[in-house]
Amino acid sequence: MPSTQPAARIVVLGDLVVDVVLAPATKLRSGSDVPGAVQLRQGGSAANTARWLGRLGARTQLICSVGRDASGRALVEELRADRVVVRAARIPRMRTGRIGVLVAPGGERSFVADRGAADALTPADLRASWFAGVDVLHLPAYSLLGQPLGVASRAAARLAREAGARLSVDLSSVGPLLAGGRAEARALLDDLRPDLVLATAPELHALVGPGGRTSGRALELAPIVVVKRGAKGATILARNGDEPLRFDVATRPIATADTTGAGDAFDAGFLVAWLEAGAAGRPLAVGLRRAALVGHRTAVRHLVRPRRELMVG
Repeated sequence: MPSTQPAARIVVLGDLVVDVVLAPATKLRSGSDVPGAVQLRQGGSAANTARWLGRLGARTQLICSVGRDASGRALVEELRADRVVVRAARIPRMRTGRIGVLVAPGGERSFVADRGAADALTPADLRASWFAGVDVLHLPAYSLLGQPLGVASRAAARLAREAGARLSVDLSSVGPLLAGGRAEARALLDDLRPDLVLATAPELHALVGPGGRTSGRALELAPIVVVKRGAKGATILARNGDEPLRFDVATRPIATADTTGAGDAFDAGFLVAWLEAGAAGRPLAVGLRRAALVGHRTAVRHLVRPRRELMVG
């Protein structure tokens, strides 16, 4: 039976880039060639989440910046095909960002970031009207670390709060997150006061120290913390009055050679189900468990669905 609840309204702010994916079929040989696959795909943590939010039926906006080039135009059209409203600032004399993704035969990934125009969004590019009636503003940590993008993200958080929206943050990657040290990263989160934090165990450990996944220190970051454990499921931590909640949500793993973007898809599924549970008045633990399961199913759909090649030019 279809839901009678209005569709969630979610704004995502951050990167829309070209992923240049290199997947060698064998171990790389220095100074020589190996067979494999090379693909151009729509990438960016923010864009990946926005794409899946659109596919799940949420009323989705992506606020981003791209170059005035063929890559930027192609990326925007790709997202629009998934029912995402793209608010793209087109930056002159800067090319659209590119991320090199090297996928080893065993599935391990390495990245080379050439973010280009992706970090060039400014507060002047924002409009307060974009946040009217929005349920959640979602920010990958990448959106908080580059400049002037980071300043724009904090301005967007203020606009979202003034409009009554909640704020979710994905910690994204340990290296960029801790580039200025743990104290600086914690101060950034403390200033934002997110309602929801999504992270992997290493990312959470980096911010709150050893044992953070099971201690109350994690809940210093936000009232709800979701620890993504990939094929093993998720751990949910939440404030529930005087009694903090902690429980694991197990899932069935699948075999895949490239997990790029799966965590972003999880975020999309979790956000949609979390908002639906809240609108339906479900108990907190029930809603969070359901959200984790929907997040995992969305990540699986991302992994098994053929990735579209980006057509540039």
